[in-house]
Amino acid sequence: MTENNSIPLKEHFAIFKHLIRWTVLVVPIAIAIGSVVAFFLWLLSAAIHFRFGHPWLLYLLPVAGVLIHFIYQSVGKSSEKGNNLITEQIHEEGGGVPKQMAPVILGTTIITHLFGGSAGREGTAVQIGGSIAAMFGGWFKLKGKDMRMVLIAGIAAGFGAVFGTPLTGAVFAMEVLTIGRIQYDALLPALIAAVVADITVGAWHVTHVQYHIAAFTHTTNALNGYLHFDMLLLGKVIVASAAFGLASFLFAGMVNEIKNVCLKLFKYKWMIPVFGGLAIIGLTLLIGKHDYLSLGVDAEHPGAVTIPSAFSAGGADTWSWLWKTVYTTVTLGTGFKGGEVTPLFYIGATLGNTLAGLLNAPVGLFAALGFIAVFAGATNTPLACTFMGVELFGGEYALLFAVACFTAYFFSGHSGIYSSQRIAVPKIFDPNYSNEASLADALKRRGYMHQKLRKYRLQLKKKK
Repeated sequence: MTENNSIPLKEHFAIFKHLIRWTVLVVPIAIAIGSVVAFFLWLLSAAIHFRFGHPWLLYLLPVAGVLIHFIYQSVGKSSEKGNNLITEQIHEEGGGVPKQMAPVILGTTIITHLFGGSAGREGTAVQIGGSIAAMFGGWFKLKGKDMRMVLIAGIAAGFGAVFGTPLTGAVFAMEVLTIGRIQYDALLPALIAAVVADITVGAWHVTHVQYHIAAFTHTTNALNGYLHFDMLLLGKVIVASAAFGLASFLFAGMVNEIKNVCLKLFKYKWMIPVFGGLAIIGLTLLIGKHDYLSLGVDAEHPGAVTIPSAFSAGGADTWSWLWKTVYTTVTLGTGFKGGEVTPLFYIGATLGNTLAGLLNAPVGLFAALGFIAVFAGATNTPLACTFMGVELFGGEYALLFAVACFTAYFFSGHSGIYSSQRIAVPKIFDPNYSNEASLADALKRRGYMHQKLRKYRLQLKKKK
């Protein structure tokens, strides 16, 4: 009896020791990440509002692009791969995450937003988190699995801090690495890091935007007495979520294609951001408004289309989501810096606003569903995005959040904004997918098959 009882006691002692060790390791890292993210959010807000008062800064965007290019060429070359570099280091330990990644991405993101580039902030926060975590890991002399855990904790801290969603940050850090597999062994350090970083941002009096889904009346039908949800509304959510997944696919594909086309078109790489800056200026002059510049959270003028405005009827134009897709893919595809996630929120919320009108559905709810579902499809993290829906909008519509995120995830296909993601479980069974292939490999394979099919089509035409 004594021997049997000693086994669980030893196990619980090991668990307690594991908890103490990772708490001691992760808390100072998370405090540092939370503090830097708070500083970044303050600078970002200041830069955006300064541009609001000085709209002529947009015309210097090409110059800003050249500056960003030479910053990376001189001091940040090894960190230019951004989030993908951190993910690669977690999968296969290599040259490490450079210390200069955090200050370089912070500075270049502020430059992008100051001059009107359409980008986000999540990528910056995650790179800040990964860079600081790697630096602390070096100080603590961590290697192998321990360094991998610290990097995952850094991702969780950066994400949780920048959006005020610690639970989502923890789940995102575990889910984003590999499609179809969650790194549960990192649960404890990721959760501790995300919570502490979020608390730290709050301690610096940095606040986050609050979103609200307006109440609406459910439709009545014969099934209401048997089901605890609105069947008609659920059907509309599935239809809309398929569109959200296709929007994710479009976004990821456009970023990749713009990068590839620009590399072929321009002999000198510094000309790529010049082209991107001129394109953004031209688009803005063409449509006659600044709504699609920068984050899209704060309104530059009354009546501007923003993420918060999309939660109300008439708060977005029919094609706002497409304009934001074009603006952001051009910005990021031509070398400007920042994240993709906040623009994805904008695309999803405005597309949800449009689809709500077409489907005669609640605007606030569909904006919220688009907000999280387009993000889920583009990052291949449906579980994390479901949690984000609950953290941002409350748990009342948790079922619809899950349906939207997982539907969009499947409809986005094997695409995504993080090319270093591994595919552990394909979205549909395909024996040709090799185990642990990356999204980049999947894209190459898709390109190879496209070239083969094109070759056969040309041969058939010649025969005819």
